[in-house]
Amino acid sequence: MKFLQFSVLPFLIVILSLDGETLAHPYGGFLHCLSLRISNSSTISKVIYTQNNPSYASVLNASIQNTRFSTPTTPKPYAIITPRKTSHVQSTIYCSKNHGFQLRIRSGGHDVEGVSYVSQVPFVILDLVNFRAVKVDTKNEVVWVQSGATTGELYYGIASKTQMLGFPAGICHTIGIGGHLSGGGFGILGRKYGLAADHIIDAKLIDANGRILNRKSMGEDLFWAIRGGGGNTFGVVLAWKIKLVPVPPVVTVFTVNKNLEQNATKIFHRWQYIAHKLPSDLFTAVWIMKVNSSQVGKKTVQAGFRGMFLGGVDELIPLIQQEFPELGLAKENCTQMSWVQSILYFGGLPIQPVEILLNRNALPRSSLKAKTDFVKEPMPETGIEGFMNMFLEEEADFAITMIEAFGGKMDEIQENELPYPHRAGILFESTYIVQWTNEEDAGTYINWIRRLYSYMASYVSKSPREAYYNYKDLDLGTNNVNGYTSYEQASVWGLKYFKNNFKRLVQIKTMIDPMNFFRNKQSVPPLWSP
Repeated sequence: MKFLQFSVLPFLIVILSLDGETLAHPYGGFLHCLSLRISNSSTISKVIYTQNNPSYASVLNASIQNTRFSTPTTPKPYAIITPRKTSHVQSTIYCSKNHGFQLRIRSGGHDVEGVSYVSQVPFVILDLVNFRAVKVDTKNEVVWVQSGATTGELYYGIASKTQMLGFPAGICHTIGIGGHLSGGGFGILGRKYGLAADHIIDAKLIDANGRILNRKSMGEDLFWAIRGGGGNTFGVVLAWKIKLVPVPPVVTVFTVNKNLEQNATKIFHRWQYIAHKLPSDLFTAVWIMKVNSSQVGKKTVQAGFRGMFLGGVDELIPLIQQEFPELGLAKENCTQMSWVQSILYFGGLPIQPVEILLNRNALPRSSLKAKTDFVKEPMPETGIEGFMNMFLEEEADFAITMIEAFGGKMDEIQENELPYPHRAGILFESTYIVQWTNEEDAGTYINWIRRLYSYMASYVSKSPREAYYNYKDLDLGTNNVNGYTSYEQASVWGLKYFKNNFKRLVQIKTMIDPMNFFRNKQSVPPLWSP
């Protein structure tokens, strides 16, 4: 190995010798720039990982939740930056801008299209894994949580201080806070309290010029935009101040499984008319998947009716018997537990010990494709039958549709209150997911979910056909990899995610990042070409 000699810059020898890089490398200028600005050799080795670093692959793969984007042919970042201080983030932005790199910002790595860690042009990843502090203030019922923390770490931090407060975010405990909050965030408390983003009261953001902004200094327009419009479009959100919500010490969860032979179709048909009207203390969902039939060697389709009630089982049973007797809910279907345990329950994990929430590797990883819909009118039984029959196809062996009831608080919030517009009038959201293990078969499974999505077109929202930004779907449309993306081109996908809020997002983007430094395949573009 040949070492460069820098008598006045000894710290450069460390990073260059560790990685085998030289300044003659086409991208050596970026490393030189970043190393100069960090200027501490021991810190550099813990912050900058280039492709020749022995730890590069493990750091890259640590947060890739969708293995579809961890193949040998997947484009890899020139470097992964794992900042430990705010100044490291500022330096990464500065050096990326000045040396022609696009930036991908990763918190939990759950972007289902890999947008937070894949690019077709030279790029570096800014991985916020070290920004994961959770500071709970029970007296004021608030938390400052950094973007690199997971929802599980947030939930655990809250539950370790109080059993009387919670937070209305999603059920997957390994999701990064940064992406989840900046896209909206719906979970099992959503009918009672709305989105996670509805409870953000301050934030710390670094813009394309390296300025550190809070709610007051960024202004209400930008603060509006990052709460549902995608934080990585407008800057790097390092931390969020969130308002907690009251939860009872005991909640009740239940699951009732019905297959096709047990009238699953008719019961789901009835559920559509009831679920959004139930008291907001009761969240219900239906999970559709293929399962083994009671007949040996045969398959059927199961509708799993799941719920979480903010109260005891003795109050829940009479409520369901009155409003939804078709379900046949019995006490043996129900379990009482704490709110934080209900997160584990819905996540398919043991409810004890709650320290599982801190395990970022508790869930298996696989290759997947996802799509979403919002439904405003109940589907007819014939439509439900056709939908369920598609799950009997071979490609649906590892497929699931998660259908979550809306109504309650979601009906009370105007669709322009935040960028997330899917509010009043939505009966339920459907999230379709298909998984596979052999990457050579990816096309077959992706084609299946596209056919499922096409089948559902007659039964879901229209003009636009709405979609949830936190389940990005590049089939809806993309920006140009390089160069200008017009408002008209971006509107093809933007209106589906944000409806009429998209125009305001574009105006704010033009104001805060006119040169479009923070960009990806589905980032909000500015109004003009930089």
